Amino acid sequence: MAKQLDYHTIREIFTRFQDSEPEPKGELDHVNAYTLLVAVALSAQATDKGVNKATAELFKIADTPQKMLDLGEEGLVEHIKTIGLYRNKAKNVMKMAKILVDDYDGEVPCSRAALQALPGVGRKTANVVLNMWWRYPAQAVDTHIFRFGNRSGVCPGKDVVAVERAIEDNIPVDFQLHAHHWMILHGRYTCVARKPKCNACLIRDLCQYEDKTP
Repeated sequence: MAKQLDYHTIREIFTRFQDSEPEPKGELDHVNAYTLLVAVALSAQATDKGVNKATAELFKIADTPQKMLDLGEEGLVEHIKTIGLYRNKAKNVMKMAKILVDDYDGEVPCSRAALQALPGVGRKTANVVLNMWWRYPAQAVDTHIFRFGNRSGVCPGKDVVAVERAIEDNIPVDFQLHAHHWMILHGRYTCVARKPKCNACLIRDLCQYEDKTP
């Protein structure tokens, strides 16, 4: 675990990220808050590309909780069976749809606690939805951010909650809205797990990672 970087270094890092990609976007396809919630829930232990492929036709016919209930669990399974853990995910999506219809008039709630109370929705999923749909500066820490944060020193922490807190405490607020997207994209395409592409890294000179690749 790298040492926590100072304010000025972190500001320079995110200035470079912002200059490179002013409006970073999540890579999960969706058409409203509900389809975003479903897509993020389905993405656990799956790739965004795989989820998008599975939901391309699904969201044309089931873009609300009631339409998902009308489709039924087996109908949902037919669409998402290429995704890992699809049976369990299908059960959770159907339970979630029923709760949203019964308790929230078919609308997706916009508090972290309410979202996390839904079946199959953890803190990371809730934070993604809050950030991407309601533009709240919630930080969804995934494996890419955890790796990047600890290698670079931007947001080191022993677990995802500690990394989330490090992001909130140390990244300047004017970068908070897009912070997790910049870090996810950097971790997914540059600061990769096995052979990080340090020679192509925007922040190579600022990163504390000791085993930089040539």
